[in-house]
Amino acid sequence: MGFAERRKVLGYSQEGLAHALGVDRTTVGRWESGKTVPQPPLRPKLAEALQLDLAELDALVPQPRANSQESAGPPPSDHPGPGDIDEMIRREFLRVLAITGALAALPTDETAALAEGVHRGASADFMRMNDHLWQVYQLVRAKGSVYPIVRNQLSALNKSLDGRADAEAQALCNAAGDLFQLAGELAFDNNRYTDAAASYALAASASKDSGSFDLWACALVRLAYVDLSQGRYREAAAVLSVAERVAKRGDSSLATRHWVASVQAEAHAGLGEFTACERALDEAAKVLDLGGLAHNIGWLRFDGSRLAEERGARYVQLGRLDLAEAALTTALSQGPLAQGQSLRRRGSVLTDLAAVGAKRHDPEQVLTYGRGALHLARESCSGYVARRLQSLRTEFGPIAGDHRIAELDAEISGLTTT
Repeated sequence: MGFAERRKVLGYSQEGLAHALGVDRTTVGRWESGKTVPQPPLRPKLAEALQLDLAELDALVPQPRANSQESAGPPPSDHPGPGDIDEMIRREFLRVLAITGALAALPTDETAALAEGVHRGASADFMRMNDHLWQVYQLVRAKGSVYPIVRNQLSALNKSLDGRADAEAQALCNAAGDLFQLAGELAFDNNRYTDAAASYALAASASKDSGSFDLWACALVRLAYVDLSQGRYREAAAVLSVAERVAKRGDSSLATRHWVASVQAEAHAGLGEFTACERALDEAAKVLDLGGLAHNIGWLRFDGSRLAEERGARYVQLGRLDLAEAALTTALSQGPLAQGQSLRRRGSVLTDLAAVGAKRHDPEQVLTYGRGALHLARESCSGYVARRLQSLRTEFGPIAGDHRIAELDAEISGLTTT
C-alpha cells in the first residue's frame, strides 16, 4: 500500500490531511508524488495521522525522484552531501581504530615493526586546526562552506593515526573525537540526520578510546539531538542518561554536566514531565557558578547565556504559555540577543513566541513574531531557523484559515532548510 492509498483508506482527502497537519494541500501532493519528503518536525504528527510508527512511515513515503524539478539535486561542491567520500572516511576511521587497538595489545618490538614507515602527524597540530575550524563554524553564515576543510582534516587525521599504538595515538583519537563532532554538526545543519548520527557515534567511540570523558559525553549529547529533532524523546532520554554518567567522570570544572542537564530538560519537556524538566533546568543553571574558561572550547560552549530562551522553549513544549512568554521576552531584552547578536538564536526565540501565539489561537502574535523569524531566517540563511519555522506551521490549526496566516505559511514553505 502506498502513501496515497493509506491516506484514502483512513478517509482523508489531500485537503483533510493537510489541514490536520497544518500544511498546504500541495505539500501532501508533493509527498505522494515523491517530489519531496516530510520534514523531521512533521514526521511524528504525520505518522500519528496515518496510524503508523516512524519506521513504517519511512517505508511508505516515496523517496524524492532524482529527475524531479523540485528536488534539491546534487549538493553544491562547497556543501556537505551524502555520498561515497563521507562513507569512505567513516569506514577508514573504524578500520584505523580497530588496528590501533590491536597494535596496543602487541609486544613493543612487534608494534614498532608493524608501525614502521607510517606517516606520523602531530596531534597538537590537529587540535589547533580543530579549534580554528570550530571558531569559523560559529561565525560563518554558510556553514556548509566549512565542510571541505573538515573532510580534508579527517582524511589527514586517518593517515596519521593509521598503525599508531603509542601515546600519540591516544591524543590523535582525542582530536578525532573533536573533529567528528564538528563533521556531525555540519551534517545535522544540512538535514543529513543519518550521517550526523554516524559522525557523533564515531566521535563517541574515539573519545572513549582517548579517555576524554567530557568529549565523550558531548558526543553523546549531540547524538541525542538527532533523536530530539525527530520527536524521539524517550530514545534521546536514554542516550542522555548515559551521557550524564560519563560526564560525572569528567572534569567538574567544565560545563559538560550542565549542558547534559540542559538537553535532558528538552527530553523531559517532550515527554510532558514538568517537574523533571524544571529539575534539569535548575541543574543546567549551575553553570553560572563556574568561572574561567569552563565552557570556552569548540566542542563545549555551554555558558548559561541561553538559559532564559531555553527555559522558554521548554515551557512552550509543556504548554505552560504564560511561563514561556515571560522567559522568552526576557531572553529578547537581555544579553546578546538584545544587542543584535546571533541571528539564529533570535530567530529561534521569535519562532517560539509565534508558537505561543498559535497555541493561544492569536493570529496577531503569530504574525508579529513569525514574520520577524522569517526575516531572520532569510537574512542569516539559517537552516535551523527555517526548520523551526516549518515546525511552527504544524501549530496553526484553527487560525490557518486566516488569509494572513496562509500567506505566512506559504512564505515559510518556500524557505530552504539547508
